Amino acid sequence: MANKIIVAITGASGSIYAKMILDRLVLLKDQYEAVGMVMSKNAKDVWQTELGNQAYLNYPFPTYEKHDFTAPFASGSAKYNTMIVAPCSMGTLGRIASGISDDLVTRAADVILKERRKLILLARETPYNLIHIRNMETVTLAGGIICPATPSFYSLPKTIEELAGTVVDRVLDLAGLDIQSYRWGTQK
Repeated sequence: MANKIIVAITGASGSIYAKMILDRLVLLKDQYEAVGMVMSKNAKDVWQTELGNQAYLNYPFPTYEKHDFTAPFASGSAKYNTMIVAPCSMGTLGRIASGISDDLVTRAADVILKERRKLILLARETPYNLIHIRNMETVTLAGGIICPATPSFYSLPKTIEELAGTVVDRVLDLAGLDIQSYRWGTQK
């Protein structure tokens, strides 16, 4: 199966993660056949607040509206094999965990899970309450991967971008992309 990736961006804080994932996908274009993008209105508002721009309009990926169920990845027959939700709000996580496919993000996640493909949720909230934790458990038991937006420090990041990059690299690794990244025990 060719590598076809969905990037969904929800209204949780953490637009830097979405931007950096999209930036990296542009550079990794030889490693996938297609990238489809969906973004909620709240995600656009948060992006503008946190990053001060509308750069999400400038990516070369087809972008679908939140309620566009004609998007190819609304069906398993389109064979998208990886979905990254970054950042993933707890509301989106809860709807995915409950099987509520009321928009393109949750429908695509439902398709990815039912087809036994890779769903990566970059969970962005702190602290977690018991409902969040149980929703994470449900998604994990269904085959999804919960990847909290928790940066690592052993590479000694010096900028916000380097710090966020530790999370983005982990997401891209989980997506099966071949990237250059700090690897524990291999750097001196």
